[in-house]
Amino acid sequence: MGDRGLETRQFGHRARLALSPALALKADDQAHAARTMWNLLHAWWQMMPKEKRTLANADAAIRQARKEIDFLAVLPAQAAQAVLKSYFQAWKNCWAGRSDAPNFKARFRSTLTVDVPQGRDLNITRVHRRWGMANLPKIGRVRFRWTKDLPVGKRASAENRITGARLVKDALGWHIAFRVQTLENTPETHQGPEIGIDVGITVPLALSDGETYGHGEWLTNREQAKLLGLEQRSAQCKKHRKPGERTSRRLHHTYDQIAGLRAKAKRRATDWQHKTTTDIARTYSVAVVEALQITNMVKSARGTIEEPGKNVAQKSGLNRSISGEAWGRTVTMLTYKTARQGGTLAKVPAPGTSRRCSACGFTTPGSRETQALFVCKNPDCGWSGNADHNAAQNILHLYRMGHALVPAAGRAVVRRAPRVKPATAR
Repeated sequence: MGDRGLETRQFGHRARLALSPALALKADDQAHAARTMWNLLHAWWQMMPKEKRTLANADAAIRQARKEIDFLAVLPAQAAQAVLKSYFQAWKNCWAGRSDAPNFKARFRSTLTVDVPQGRDLNITRVHRRWGMANLPKIGRVRFRWTKDLPVGKRASAENRITGARLVKDALGWHIAFRVQTLENTPETHQGPEIGIDVGITVPLALSDGETYGHGEWLTNREQAKLLGLEQRSAQCKKHRKPGERTSRRLHHTYDQIAGLRAKAKRRATDWQHKTTTDIARTYSVAVVEALQITNMVKSARGTIEEPGKNVAQKSGLNRSISGEAWGRTVTMLTYKTARQGGTLAKVPAPGTSRRCSACGFTTPGSRETQALFVCKNPDCGWSGNADHNAAQNILHLYRMGHALVPAAGRAVVRRAPRVKPATAR
């Protein structure tokens, strides 16, 4: 063990805002103005020739729009500049193959957000144990839930400080996400054991040492019954609505209730994932997972008119279960949490891990008799055990045999194939 150095780390912390109806309306107006600013920038980009699509010209267009359109004046100037930077960064990500081309943001299909780029504008203070206060430009002084110690006041310095924030609205209301920069000790190399992890639906996480991590339903029976009733009510209202007729306020209220229950389930799932991945990262030095193509796994089996699919309803239910487990989010959490603890996360090829016998190494047809039982059909072996743990042991075996996948060109982000024509993108 050598002396540990210091490194600068940036992370986000999200807290719930307590806004009065009047302040919430101001936040809504700013978020809609930011969305409109994005759409105006996108329209300007499409109209301008390639040589005039510069940051300076876009900045001049934004300033002119803020003078001519009163609605945009509710958005603070720094927040408008943040929209401009985000839009240009979106095009850079597109050209690098990391994302699709930016597009217009619809009113009901986009997340309402407002940036506060400068941390010093927040003027954060702690009121008492549970609440803090922050200043939001053109909104005022607001309260937020104090669930994590933040570098404010005497604890703040050039290395430990809040660099900015973003207001985010979801189905549960407005939240503030702080961007925190802190100076921490470089973690020592983790001395724990290596572990293989198999993800699933019946058993969410099965480890190669026999440990399992499970969870119940994210909603209680009463909440599930309420959600079912709301979904039936919304379907009935849509069934009797005439074509072209505007959605009633009652139906909008039903949609809001449905979204609130689903957001509550997602928040509970995320909380379970955070706790589980933290425990794994603290216990093991190397976590090995499968390189799953989740997007391909949840494709519909509907098929076409000429060649209709089979077992469409069963496949739809399986797709919902896979999406509900959010395996990709679990791997993302494990990636940065193992790095913070001095460990690593590795990915190995997925094919064959659930069919191979971890005892003899042979793959024989029909060895996985049920979802939970694996019985090796090799006459010289005959080993039997839990199928999920067997798959996890095979995952760890692939890593130890040197089959870990290395990202192309040493990048941490896998590049996508460009989907935008050069004439449209540049």
